[in-house]
Amino acid sequence: MLSRLYAKWMYDWEFALTTRDKNRIVRPLEWGFDWLPPVPHPESHLNDRARMIALSARIAENSDEFFGYATPTDFRLEVRHPQLFPTNVRPETLARDAELRRKAEAGELKEARFLRFTSPLRSKYPENDQVNARWFPAPRDASNPNQPRQAMIVAPQWNADAFSHNALCQIFNRFGISCLRLSKPYHDIRRPAEIERSDYACSANIGRTMAACRQAAVDIRSCCDWLNAQGFDQLGILGTSLGSCYGFIAAAHDPRLQICAFNHASTWFGDVVWTGQSTRHIREGFEQAGLTQNALREVYRAISPMTYMDRFAATPRRVLVVHAKYDLTFLEEFSQEVIRAFAAHRVDFIERTLPCGHYTTGEAPYKFMDAWHLCKFIRSSFKQLAAGNLDLRAISTPPMPAKDEAASH
Repeated sequence: MLSRLYAKWMYDWEFALTTRDKNRIVRPLEWGFDWLPPVPHPESHLNDRARMIALSARIAENSDEFFGYATPTDFRLEVRHPQLFPTNVRPETLARDAELRRKAEAGELKEARFLRFTSPLRSKYPENDQVNARWFPAPRDASNPNQPRQAMIVAPQWNADAFSHNALCQIFNRFGISCLRLSKPYHDIRRPAEIERSDYACSANIGRTMAACRQAAVDIRSCCDWLNAQGFDQLGILGTSLGSCYGFIAAAHDPRLQICAFNHASTWFGDVVWTGQSTRHIREGFEQAGLTQNALREVYRAISPMTYMDRFAATPRRVLVVHAKYDLTFLEEFSQEVIRAFAAHRVDFIERTLPCGHYTTGEAPYKFMDAWHLCKFIRSSFKQLAAGNLDLRAISTPPMPAKDEAASH
């Protein structure tokens, strides 16, 4: 009885949080072929849905090329006042944004350092192509100069503002772990002025959504390049929600990411878009065009974690999966499918379940539970890695660029 009442209360709370923002826009289906690599021999006899499914399958089979890149040559650290870049228009959010701007103008806000570079992959938006990652360097331990240098790349959730996950980075610093908090494609400072939300990262434009995932994975790998150049030889990734998908695909294609924390995890990109409460406006656009869940799963095969499970498991690494029992965005059945896949592939992983939902993970007390699991895992894994107690291969070989991307640099 109590468990049913708790479940109802949690689902009601989760639903309220996912419906409070009124600036979600239903957009019509766009196939977006112009956002993806050209097909050498296009199947002109197929309709658009069949062509996209075939293209996605071809990309998945040649993912080294799709997620390949040339290391950026314009890495630089930029110092400026941090801004919020809100994605909703709730009064409390706008008030917080105004207060931060006031403090910056009055000199009351401390400046921060940001890693900036041009993304190896270009979109149609110049502001999106300037990668941004807030830099949280950990102080060096003078008493132990031989201690391995360790760093995490942090990729927050879809539509995160620029302050999301900063507190986690500061906690990791206390453990001696430096952090790059990545602004994902179309997020905060990278968001085009024409949109209020980070909708272009995931929308009814299928090609653009796939291109955003491609760019995010390449940006994460580029951050690894910069960290290696700074002397960091033990690297990890923390991804939340959409950031979890990006982080998984980046790690599957880059063995340097040895510690992986997936904060909410799912399998097929199309299934999440179709069934998730937070993507209901995207599904509406697909339904209007007659698309089905099964078709969407195949359409998004190239950017689905399950597609790359074999190659992710091929590299020994430590993995944490945090999922929520009452999740209306990443349904529990999908998270359990991830757990079964990890077990079947003999991935060295730990599973933790939160007694809340997707959005309520960011509310007290669940956000503290989540932070505890993440921090405990990352700290202990890096300590074991530094002590040589984990059977992991420390790989720091720079990636091979894709031919088409290398030719443009």
